[in-house]
Amino acid sequence: MNSERAMHILKENGFKQTKQREKLLDIFQKRSQYSAVTDLWKEFREDFPSASYDTVYRNLYTMAELGILEMTTIDGDKHFRFHCNIEGHHHHFICKQCGITKAIDVCPIADVQTVLPGGYTIENHNFEVYGICPACQ
Repeated sequence: MNSERAMHILKENGFKQTKQREKLLDIFQKRSQYSAVTDLWKEFREDFPSASYDTVYRNLYTMAELGILEMTTIDGDKHFRFHCNIEGHHHHFICKQCGITKAIDVCPIADVQTVLPGGYTIENHNFEVYGICPACQ
């Protein structure tokens, strides 16, 4: 994902191009790791000092719902990043300190299906592994 593609998706879904949305997209363009909402808000407020936390949070959730951003929870806090450009089915290792991610090509869903009793249909899943990357150790 990049800022240009993200803005196109927003426009396709009836959202206007605003300076605030451009700023959020620029922030994500510079980052490859997951970032906490509070960190994003602090950087956002450098250009928009009167902006509310709720405004930033609502925009982040909208972008996540549209598939522009990926969202995860680390130690109880929501973290966001641009949707990764990796094709195909994959999962992530996420560093709890720096937020960097690494794709994991192994999927445990087949094991889960074998332990579920009959009658259950899995429609979607998400598998994330949290820990500390080599650079943060």
